[in-house]
Parts: sequence; C-alpha cells; structure tokens
Amino acid sequence: MAKEVLKIVNLSFAYKKNKDIFSNINFSLFEGEILGILGPSGTGKSSLLRLIAGLEKPSEGEIYYYGNEISGKNKFLPPHKRGIGLVLQEKVLFPHLNSLENVKFGIKGSKKDRKEKALDFLRLLKAEKFSQSFPNSLSGGEQQRVAIARTLAPEPKLVLLDEPFSSLDKGLRTALREETKELFRKTNTSCIIVTHDREDAEIMCDKVLKLEEGKIMEALFSS
Repeated sequence: MAKEVLKIVNLSFAYKKNKDIFSNINFSLFEGEILGILGPSGTGKSSLLRLIAGLEKPSEGEIYYYGNEISGKNKFLPPHKRGIGLVLQEKVLFPHLNSLENVKFGIKGSKKDRKEKALDFLRLLKAEKFSQSFPNSLSGGEQQRVAIARTLAPEPKLVLLDEPFSSLDKGLRTALREETKELFRKTNTSCIIVTHDREDAEIMCDKVLKLEEGKIMEALFSS
C-alpha cells in the first residue's frame, strides 16, 4: 500500500476574521500520486498551496507531512524546514542568475556535483540549450521549464504547482504538462496541481477534487 505523504484535517483559512476563504477541508495525498484541485479563480486554491508550503498559517485544522504535524494550533514548521517544492504561476527565477545557476541554487553538494545535477534536470525538461541564458531573454514557456527544474533539483518528495501552464500557448502547454507528468513518474514525486483548466487536471492527475464555495465539493474522478 502506498505511503501517505500529506494529510489535511479540518483545514480552514481566512484573511479576515469571520470570513473563511475555505473551511473544513479534508483530503490525503499518497506517494507518487498526482492530485488536482480544480476550481474557478478566487476559490482559495492558491491559498491552500501556500498553507501546505508554510507561507500562511491556517485558522483551524492541521497539516501532516509523512505523519508529522507541520501546521496546527500549537505547531508551525517554517517553509525552509518542510522540504516541499513550490512552482508559482508568476515566474520567480532570480533575474541576475542564468538558468543553470538558478537550478543549482537549491542543490547541496560539491560545485561539480551541483552543476551535473542541475544540467540533468535541465535536460529532463528539455531546457539545457538555454542553460547560459538569463530569465529576461527567455519566453514564458522556457522560464517555466527552468522554474520546474529548479523546484525538482533538490529532489523534494512533494511538489506544489500553482496554475503552472496557464500562460503558455496550447502546443507548448500540451508538451510541457506531458513532460512534467513523465518526470514525476520517473522520480516517484508526489504532486498537487491547482488549476481552473479541466483539461490540465484530467491529463496530469490521478485524482481530481473540486474546490467551490469554500468546500471540497466532490472527487471528479479517480484512477
């Protein structure tokens, strides 16, 4: 039986007192599973990822990672200690570093090992040809490939993707989501992807939950 990577228990979140973005969210994610959270803009999908990553604190409820509580009433593990990868919708590459240096940034080890590992991940995402290019000279799709490579290079067990393909044209979107899915399968990486695009969810995910009106409404499908 697959190991439980993430467990969300009665999770609620509000920016303003007495006005929940969502409430009593419950679900689990298992090793190697790709889970989709589908819903329109403004439903709290990105906030849910920020809570899991440790960029926000929940109003109520707990988050468990491999059985250890990382967010709760009396427990809060900071983001850098969680070891969870996050790819945001907006590109967050360091503008003063080329693609290779961006990917090397989070990798530990010797200079040679870091370079080899960074190049491996750029190759996996078909991005090695612009390893020496700076972000401002790359297209949106190229930047997104580098951002995904940078997130995966430290080999997190869990990766969170926030609308990762929304700014790409259809052809590139199709190619990148297939390559990303294949990479997760190869590395047995668990993933949560939030999106408003049903096609993204159906192609990428093993299971899809719908977030609407502050609640998980239904499981749209499960493989």
